[in-house]
Amino acid sequence: MARPVVGIIGNHHLINSQYLVHGAGEMNAWAVRDICDALPVIVPPDVLLAPVTDLMEACDGFVVTGGRPNVHPKEYGEALTEDHGNMDENRDALALPLIRALVKRGQPYLAICRGFQEMNVAYGGSLHQHVQELTHFNDHRENKADPMDIQYGHSHHIKLTDHGLLHTLYGQPEVRVNSLHGQGINQLAPGLRVEAIAEDGLVEAITDPNGQAFNLAVQWHPEYQVTQDAFYQSIFTAFARACNGHQQSQGGR
Repeated sequence: MARPVVGIIGNHHLINSQYLVHGAGEMNAWAVRDICDALPVIVPPDVLLAPVTDLMEACDGFVVTGGRPNVHPKEYGEALTEDHGNMDENRDALALPLIRALVKRGQPYLAICRGFQEMNVAYGGSLHQHVQELTHFNDHRENKADPMDIQYGHSHHIKLTDHGLLHTLYGQPEVRVNSLHGQGINQLAPGLRVEAIAEDGLVEAITDPNGQAFNLAVQWHPEYQVTQDAFYQSIFTAFARACNGHQQSQGGR
Protein backbone atom coordinates (compact mmCIF):
# COMPACT_ATOMS: atom_id res chain seq x y z
CA MET A 1 0.00 0.00 0.00
CA ALA A 2 1.26 3.48 -0.83
CA ARG A 3 2.22 5.87 1.95
CA PRO A 4 -0.36 8.43 3.11
CA VAL A 5 -0.11 11.79 1.35
CA VAL A 6 0.29 14.86 3.56
CA GLY A 7 -0.27 18.27 2.05
CA ILE A 8 2.07 20.93 3.44
CA ILE A 9 0.56 24.37 2.95
CA GLY A 10 3.19 26.62 1.37
CA ASN A 11 3.86 30.34 1.32
CA HIS A 12 4.71 32.88 -1.35
CA HIS A 13 8.36 33.95 -1.56
CA LEU A 14 10.32 36.31 -3.79
CA ILE A 15 13.76 35.40 -5.09
CA ASN A 16 15.94 38.40 -5.96
CA SER A 17 12.92 40.63 -5.27
CA GLN A 18 11.30 39.59 -8.55
CA TYR A 19 10.85 35.85 -9.04
CA LEU A 20 7.78 34.50 -7.22
CA VAL A 21 7.93 30.97 -5.84
CA HIS A 22 5.84 28.75 -3.59
CA GLY A 23 7.63 26.93 -0.80
CA ALA A 24 7.64 25.61 2.74
CA GLY A 25 10.36 25.00 5.30
CA GLU A 26 12.29 21.80 4.62
CA MET A 27 11.94 20.70 8.25
CA ASN A 28 8.17 20.30 7.73
CA ALA A 29 8.72 17.83 4.92
CA TRP A 30 11.30 15.82 6.88
CA ALA A 31 9.02 15.63 9.91
CA VAL A 32 6.24 14.25 7.70
CA ARG A 33 8.60 11.78 6.06
CA ASP A 34 10.55 10.64 9.13
CA ILE A 35 7.84 10.53 11.78
CA CYS A 36 4.66 10.06 9.76
CA ASP A 37 6.24 7.80 7.10
CA ALA A 38 4.10 9.76 4.66
CA LEU A 39 4.67 11.45 1.31
CA PRO A 40 5.08 15.22 1.84
CA VAL A 41 3.58 17.37 -0.92
CA ILE A 42 3.97 21.16 -0.84
CA VAL A 43 0.68 22.86 -1.68
CA PRO A 44 0.75 26.15 -3.61
CA PRO A 45 -1.02 28.76 -1.44
CA ASP A 46 -3.50 29.77 -4.11
CA VAL A 47 -7.03 28.38 -4.54
CA LEU A 48 -6.77 28.89 -8.31
CA LEU A 49 -3.94 26.34 -8.38
CA ALA A 50 -5.11 24.18 -5.49
CA PRO A 51 -8.91 24.21 -4.97
CA VAL A 52 -9.90 23.02 -1.52
CA THR A 53 -12.06 20.13 -2.76
CA ASP A 54 -9.28 18.81 -4.99
CA LEU A 55 -6.76 19.06 -2.16
CA MET A 56 -8.94 17.08 0.21
CA GLU A 57 -9.38 14.34 -2.36
CA ALA A 58 -5.64 14.18 -3.05
CA CYS A 59 -4.33 14.26 0.54
CA ASP A 60 -4.93 12.21 3.66
CA GLY A 61 -3.91 14.97 6.05
CA PHE A 62 -2.45 18.46 6.14
CA VAL A 63 0.25 20.40 7.92
CA VAL A 64 -0.79 24.06 7.98
CA THR A 65 2.63 25.62 8.34
CA GLY A 66 4.08 28.79 9.73
CA GLY A 67 5.00 31.73 7.53
CA ARG A 68 6.36 35.28 7.77
CA PRO A 69 3.22 37.18 6.67
CA ASN A 70 0.45 37.32 9.24
CA VAL A 71 -3.23 36.56 8.68
CA HIS A 72 -4.77 39.74 7.31
CA PRO A 73 -6.58 41.37 10.26
CA LYS A 74 -9.66 42.05 8.13
CA GLU A 75 -10.34 38.33 8.57
CA TYR A 76 -11.15 39.02 12.23
CA GLY A 77 -12.59 42.51 11.85
CA GLU A 78 -9.55 44.68 12.58
CA ALA A 79 -7.48 47.18 10.61
CA LEU A 80 -4.05 46.57 9.14
CA THR A 81 -1.16 48.30 10.93
CA GLU A 82 2.05 49.57 9.34
CA ASP A 83 4.16 47.08 11.26
CA HIS A 84 2.63 44.08 9.51
CA GLY A 85 4.72 44.32 6.36
CA ASN A 86 3.64 42.39 3.28
CA MET A 87 0.53 40.23 3.59
CA ASP A 88 -0.35 36.97 1.84
CA GLU A 89 -4.06 37.16 1.18
CA ASN A 90 -3.88 34.29 -1.32
CA ARG A 91 -2.78 32.01 1.49
CA ASP A 92 -5.59 33.36 3.70
CA ALA A 93 -8.04 32.56 0.91
CA LEU A 94 -6.80 28.96 0.83
CA ALA A 95 -5.96 28.10 4.43
CA LEU A 96 -9.03 29.50 6.18
CA PRO A 97 -11.61 27.73 3.97
CA LEU A 98 -9.47 24.58 3.99
CA ILE A 99 -9.49 24.39 7.79
CA ARG A 100 -13.27 24.87 7.85
CA ALA A 101 -13.72 22.17 5.19
CA LEU A 102 -11.43 19.72 7.01
CA VAL A 103 -13.46 20.20 10.18
CA LYS A 104 -16.72 19.59 8.34
CA ARG A 105 -15.44 16.49 6.57
CA GLY A 106 -13.49 15.08 9.51
CA GLN A 107 -10.03 14.99 7.93
CA PRO A 108 -6.85 15.31 10.05
CA TYR A 109 -4.63 18.37 10.22
CA LEU A 110 -1.81 19.77 12.31
CA ALA A 111 -1.49 23.57 12.34
CA ILE A 112 1.77 25.26 13.31
CA CYS A 113 2.54 28.91 14.22
CA ARG A 114 0.72 30.92 11.52
CA GLY A 115 -1.42 27.81 11.07
CA PHE A 116 -2.31 28.03 14.77
CA GLN A 117 -3.46 31.60 14.25
CA GLU A 118 -5.35 30.61 11.10
CA MET A 119 -7.26 27.92 12.98
CA ASN A 120 -8.46 30.38 15.61
CA VAL A 121 -9.48 32.91 12.93
CA ALA A 122 -11.15 30.22 10.79
CA TYR A 123 -13.36 29.33 13.76
CA GLY A 124 -14.27 32.98 14.40
CA GLY A 125 -11.65 34.08 16.94
CA SER A 126 -9.30 37.08 16.93
CA LEU A 127 -5.59 37.76 17.39
CA HIS A 128 -3.29 40.10 19.24
CA GLN A 129 -1.51 41.73 16.31
CA HIS A 130 1.66 42.60 18.28
CA VAL A 131 2.08 40.54 21.44
CA GLN A 132 5.39 42.23 22.31
CA GLU A 133 3.59 45.57 22.73
CA LEU A 134 1.32 44.21 25.48
CA THR A 135 2.80 44.68 28.94
CA HIS A 136 1.23 41.55 30.42
CA PHE A 137 2.86 39.23 27.85
CA ASN A 138 6.48 38.41 27.14
CA ASP A 139 8.16 38.99 23.79
CA HIS A 140 7.86 35.61 22.04
CA ARG A 141 9.85 36.57 18.96
CA GLU A 142 13.20 35.05 18.07
CA ASN A 143 16.39 37.05 17.63
CA LYS A 144 17.06 36.71 13.91
CA ALA A 145 20.76 37.37 14.47
CA ASP A 146 21.08 34.14 16.44
CA PRO A 147 22.03 30.85 14.76
CA MET A 148 19.18 28.48 13.89
CA ASP A 149 19.73 26.19 16.87
CA ILE A 150 19.22 29.18 19.19
CA GLN A 151 16.27 30.67 17.28
CA TYR A 152 14.49 27.32 17.22
CA GLY A 153 15.76 26.13 20.59
CA HIS A 154 13.59 25.65 23.67
CA SER A 155 12.76 29.07 25.09
CA HIS A 156 9.97 28.75 27.66
CA HIS A 157 7.72 26.30 29.49
CA ILE A 158 4.10 25.59 28.69
CA LYS A 159 1.51 24.02 30.98
CA LEU A 160 -0.59 21.31 29.33
CA THR A 161 -4.31 21.22 30.04
CA ASP A 162 -5.17 18.38 32.43
CA HIS A 163 -6.57 15.39 30.54
CA GLY A 164 -6.39 17.32 27.27
CA LEU A 165 -5.09 15.97 23.97
CA LEU A 166 -1.47 17.02 24.50
CA HIS A 167 -1.44 15.91 28.12
CA THR A 168 -2.79 12.52 27.05
CA LEU A 169 -0.21 12.18 24.28
CA TYR A 170 2.82 13.17 26.35
CA GLY A 171 1.81 12.28 29.89
CA GLN A 172 3.51 15.23 31.57
CA PRO A 173 1.93 18.45 32.94
CA GLU A 174 4.64 20.82 31.64
CA VAL A 175 7.22 20.90 28.87
CA ARG A 176 9.62 23.35 27.22
CA VAL A 177 9.05 24.50 23.65
CA ASN A 178 10.51 26.91 21.13
CA SER A 179 8.88 30.26 20.44
CA LEU A 180 9.09 32.28 17.21
CA HIS A 181 6.00 34.45 16.88
CA GLY A 182 4.82 38.03 17.19
CA GLN A 183 1.10 37.35 17.29
CA GLY A 184 -1.16 35.31 19.54
CA ILE A 185 -4.74 34.52 20.40
CA ASN A 186 -6.82 37.38 21.73
CA GLN A 187 -10.38 36.02 21.69
CA LEU A 188 -10.51 32.24 21.61
CA ALA A 189 -12.94 31.08 18.93
CA PRO A 190 -16.19 29.37 19.93
CA GLY A 191 -15.89 25.60 20.04
CA LEU A 192 -12.13 25.51 20.62
CA ARG A 193 -10.41 24.24 23.76
CA VAL A 194 -7.10 25.49 25.13
CA GLU A 195 -4.52 22.71 25.18
CA ALA A 196 -1.51 24.60 26.55
CA ILE A 197 -0.65 27.97 28.09
CA ALA A 198 2.72 29.75 28.28
CA GLU A 199 4.22 31.06 31.51
CA ASP A 200 2.84 34.54 30.79
CA GLY A 201 -0.69 33.25 30.17
CA LEU A 202 -0.61 33.32 26.36
CA VAL A 203 -2.49 30.45 24.72
CA GLU A 204 -0.02 28.10 23.02
CA ALA A 205 -2.16 25.21 21.71
CA ILE A 206 -5.80 24.61 20.79
CA THR A 207 -8.05 21.86 19.50
CA ASP A 208 -11.66 21.31 18.56
CA PRO A 209 -12.70 18.62 21.06
CA ASN A 210 -15.81 17.88 19.02
CA GLY A 211 -13.92 17.38 15.77
CA GLN A 212 -14.42 14.11 13.92
CA ALA A 213 -10.70 13.68 13.25
CA PHE A 214 -7.35 14.63 14.75
CA ASN A 215 -7.01 18.41 14.84
CA LEU A 216 -4.39 20.35 16.75
CA ALA A 217 -2.84 23.79 16.44
CA VAL A 218 0.34 24.76 18.27
CA GLN A 219 2.07 28.15 18.48
CA TRP A 220 5.59 26.65 18.60
CA HIS A 221 7.51 24.65 15.95
CA PRO A 222 7.43 20.91 16.68
CA GLU A 223 8.83 20.14 13.24
CA TYR A 224 12.28 21.38 14.33
CA GLN A 225 14.58 18.46 15.24
CA VAL A 226 11.48 16.35 15.82
CA THR A 227 13.47 13.12 15.96
CA GLN A 228 15.35 14.45 19.01
CA ASP A 229 12.39 15.71 21.03
CA ALA A 230 9.98 13.20 22.59
CA PHE A 231 7.19 15.77 23.01
CA TYR A 232 7.38 16.92 19.40
CA GLN A 233 7.49 13.30 18.27
CA SER A 234 4.32 12.50 20.22
CA ILE A 235 2.46 15.20 18.27
CA PHE A 236 3.58 14.02 14.84
CA THR A 237 3.06 10.36 15.78
CA ALA A 238 -0.57 11.05 16.71
CA PHE A 239 -1.02 13.00 13.48
CA ALA A 240 0.51 10.07 11.56
CA ARG A 241 -1.99 7.61 13.07
CA ALA A 242 -4.83 9.88 11.96
CA CYS A 243 -3.47 10.17 8.41
CA ASN A 244 -3.07 6.40 8.18
CA GLY A 245 -6.61 5.97 9.43
CA HIS A 246 -7.94 8.34 6.80
CA GLN A 247 -6.01 6.57 4.05
CA GLN A 248 -7.44 3.23 5.11
CA SER A 249 -10.94 4.66 5.22
CA GLN A 250 -10.46 5.65 1.57
CA GLY A 251 -9.54 2.11 0.58
CA GLY A 252 -5.79 2.57 0.84
CA ARG A 253 -5.76 4.67 -2.33
